[in-house]
Amino acid sequence: MTRRLAALLAALLSAGCSADAVTAQPTLDGEPPIVIAHRGASGERPEHTLASYRLAIELGADYIEPDLVLTRDGVLVARHENEISETTDVADHPEFAGRKTTKTIDGHAVTGWFTEDFTLAELKTLRARERLPKLRSTEYDGQYEIPTFEEILTLLAEANKGRAKPVGVYPETKHPSYFASIGLPHETPLLALLDRYGYCGADAAVFIQSFEVANLKTLRAKSDLPLIQLMDGEGGPADDPKQTYAAMASPAGLKAVAAYADGIGPNKAMVIPRGALGTLGEPTSLVRDAHAAGLKVHPWTFRRENYFLPLADKGGINPAGHGDLAAEIETYLATGIDGLFSDNPREAVATVKKGSVR
Repeated sequence: MTRRLAALLAALLSAGCSADAVTAQPTLDGEPPIVIAHRGASGERPEHTLASYRLAIELGADYIEPDLVLTRDGVLVARHENEISETTDVADHPEFAGRKTTKTIDGHAVTGWFTEDFTLAELKTLRARERLPKLRSTEYDGQYEIPTFEEILTLLAEANKGRAKPVGVYPETKHPSYFASIGLPHETPLLALLDRYGYCGADAAVFIQSFEVANLKTLRAKSDLPLIQLMDGEGGPADDPKQTYAAMASPAGLKAVAAYADGIGPNKAMVIPRGALGTLGEPTSLVRDAHAAGLKVHPWTFRRENYFLPLADKGGINPAGHGDLAAEIETYLATGIDGLFSDNPREAVATVKKGSVR
């Protein structure tokens, strides 16, 4: 039993409650929650690199997650954003200095270098770097290329040889309405590649996710692959300014989501909110409501650095120091979530396997 659950149990017993009050809730299908390696093992290697994905597989992740954007020549590549100055050394390449520009992406002005202004061959001359250098090591900067989605699927195909249960892929379509507006829609190349690599049917080891709605509906019309509607704690889908994530997370909204998706990927604060001092509050009804609508729940993102952890689980005042990620994950597992996104599959996999709150 973890210290958090022990403290909670003691408090409940002192108030005359039974131990049943802290019984963990089940997942939707009764199966153990899945661990989704967020951008690979991005807490230990530069995100969205083959090295990051390979390490995540070695550490036992159930799925690896590539964010997908497109090149000028229509190739899907893995980057957190289509603006790449934070995650590559593009600013150090004088030959590309003239491509720095400002664009409006999802209603916001963004300045930098954008994948859609480069061919794949040009992007392959760049090297990845750590996106959070104040919190994580930069020792691997400059060592890895930007991978294509096909290269990621090839890596998975090799890793899954001989496995009884394959490691899955969990791609996110980044800014799909923006890319569609410039003639580079995600859907056709995404589905073609998944089909080529054998991802077929509702039971395939894949989830396709998006913060937008229209492209998920388009994908549903073309495919029965599992789909996930992402949600944030504020705002709404970029392709529907009248919609809000808060409304989508209501019981009525979740029923509407269930008409085209198989689950939701909420900001974890929508499952357990934090107080003003960073303390975890009481769980909301989101997991219960989503399960009632037949939707799985995969919240994001669990990270071990003190900067990201709730107050009780911090390991000190150094933002880059590591706290008790396992304790935070265990608290969320007790709500019945069906999986979780983590930058640190090493810790996340061990915590789920331990099963101390299931």
